[in-house]
Amino acid sequence: MDGGVSAPAHDPRPGGRRLWDLPTRLFHWTLVLLVAVLYATGEYGLLDMDWHFRAGYAVLALLLFRVLWGLFGSQTSRFAGFVRGPAAIIAYARALFSTSPQVSIGHNPLGGWSVLALLASVGVQSVTGLFASDEIDVDGPLAARVSTRTIKLMTRLHHWNGNLLLALIGLHIAAVLLYLLVKNENLIAPMLSGRRDFGPQDAPAAGLRFASGRRALALFALSAGLVALLVWLGAA
Repeated sequence: MDGGVSAPAHDPRPGGRRLWDLPTRLFHWTLVLLVAVLYATGEYGLLDMDWHFRAGYAVLALLLFRVLWGLFGSQTSRFAGFVRGPAAIIAYARALFSTSPQVSIGHNPLGGWSVLALLASVGVQSVTGLFASDEIDVDGPLAARVSTRTIKLMTRLHHWNGNLLLALIGLHIAAVLLYLLVKNENLIAPMLSGRRDFGPQDAPAAGLRFASGRRALALFALSAGLVALLVWLGAA
C-alpha cells in the first residue's frame, strides 16, 4: 500500500473526474514560469543575472521533487504509470490514424516520453548552468570549483541544450494544439482544473489513487533542502 487516496470510479461533480493532483499541476505551471524567467534573464537581460541563478536553483528543486513524485506520488504522476515500451508507443501511433483511437487516462505513451525528454533537457540546462561562464563577468555558482576545461565544456552544453530545450518546448506546444484542433481534445484544461471528462467507455474501472498533500510537502521540503545544501557548499 502507498498511502494514497482513491478517487471514485464515477465522479458526479461538474468538470469530470479528478485526473491530475495539485502538486503535479503546481509543478507544471511553476516550471513554465521559471523557464520563461531563465530565458528572459539569460538571453535578453531583462533582469539581473542574480534572478537567473535563483530561478535555476528553483528549477533544480522542482525537478528533484518531480523525480521523487514520479516514484512516490499519485497514480497518474508516477513514471510507472505513463512510461511505456516501444510496442505501446507503436500501437498508440497507429491508433492515432484509425477510427478507434486509444484513450489514455493520464499521459499517453508518446506524451510520457515527451515528458521525460523535457525533464531531462531542463535538468541538463540547470546542472550545466552551475558550471558555465560567459568568460566576462558572469560565472556559474560552482564554476570556481572545476577546471577551465570543464567550464568550457559545460558552457557549450548549456548553449547547445538551450536550443534543444526550445525545440522540445515547441514540439510540446504543437502537440497540444494538434490534439485540440484536430482531435478536439483539450489537454490544457485538465492541467488547470485537475479534472477531465471521460466517456462511459473510457473511464477507468477503478478509482485513481492520489497521494496526500503532506507527502508532497515533505518531498518538496527535502528537494529544496538538498538544493540549498548544494548552493551553500558551493559558496563555502
